[in-house]
Amino acid sequence: MQVFHMNKGEGETSYAKNSLLQKKIILIGTRAVKTAIYNILTELRPDSMGVADLGCSSGPNSLTVISKIIHIVDAACHQLHQPVPELKLFLNDLPGNDFNDVFKSLPELYDKVKNDYGIEGCYICGLPGSFYGRLFPTNSLHFVHSSSSLHWLSQVPLGLEPKVGTHLNKEKIYISKRSSISVIEAYQQQFHKDFSLFLRSRAKEMVVKGRMVLSFMGRRSPDPCADEACYQWELLGRAIMSMAIDGLVEKEKIDSFNAPYYAPSPEEVQLEVEKEGSFIVSGVEAFEIQWDGGDSNGLKDSSGNRVAKTIRAVVEPMLESHFHFGPTLMEELFRRYANIIDDCFSKRTLKYTNLVISFIKRG
Repeated sequence: MQVFHMNKGEGETSYAKNSLLQKKIILIGTRAVKTAIYNILTELRPDSMGVADLGCSSGPNSLTVISKIIHIVDAACHQLHQPVPELKLFLNDLPGNDFNDVFKSLPELYDKVKNDYGIEGCYICGLPGSFYGRLFPTNSLHFVHSSSSLHWLSQVPLGLEPKVGTHLNKEKIYISKRSSISVIEAYQQQFHKDFSLFLRSRAKEMVVKGRMVLSFMGRRSPDPCADEACYQWELLGRAIMSMAIDGLVEKEKIDSFNAPYYAPSPEEVQLEVEKEGSFIVSGVEAFEIQWDGGDSNGLKDSSGNRVAKTIRAVVEPMLESHFHFGPTLMEELFRRYANIIDDCFSKRTLKYTNLVISFIKRG
């Protein structure tokens, strides 16, 4: 919680300037959001509607989701010939998130809500804290949304601490095809623990028949070591190892770093939902998206540079905290990473698998 946040500000390495991939993922999930909100308005007809966007981050994407939700609610109410409910919209992320950047954009959004939609009762606030635990009052939320956040674990898996002076995941920074069973199981157990806590927390906060749409990195394969789940980390580890070979970073630092990340399969998610018991899975979509977003939009950057910038905007604070890289070494790391990715893209197109899963709160 202390070190994990996106790169702040509006500089060249900021999340604000390097989050086009995440925006595309948000847009792909819009259909599921529309379905969920329409069902809330027809089944529950709330006078006051509580909505939470978990992992809102900062930059241009931070208000994209709630802007779309407001538009969808307004359009659906007109279609259903019913009044627009009072909207209570919560923007959540970890305390290190750049909430100041988010708040600066709110006056413009309030003007749009009032002038374009004629909605007076719309209230937006920030709520810092981890979504792996309670955040909201009991029965206060009708709709919960999260995009590109739940693949991040609450912490590095507990089972990865050194045993008898040696690290379990040597020369790697995440699960790989060469990882031991104990490493894979540690990651799986941490995901199961975290996601179960997430579900229990939301179950208390949401009303009966409330809806939830979660979008996050995952995998179709049952194998946690499949390329679709971990290859981006394999290549980043390769770039850091090349720096160790050149004497720019201590190898022990690499051995002791493990990314707090997990890309689950739909079956793993379903299993946790069934075990926890408070939700029904009402829809599952899995789609592929290229690492570089699949569209250069006239940009001169290579695919490798675009991917490296996107990853850097997300993981740099973690790497900085662990490796203590200064600006020069950080630049060198992501230069090497970009070159490795360009080499891979010259041979095949690299794609992530993203899951969009819809839930209904049981009665």
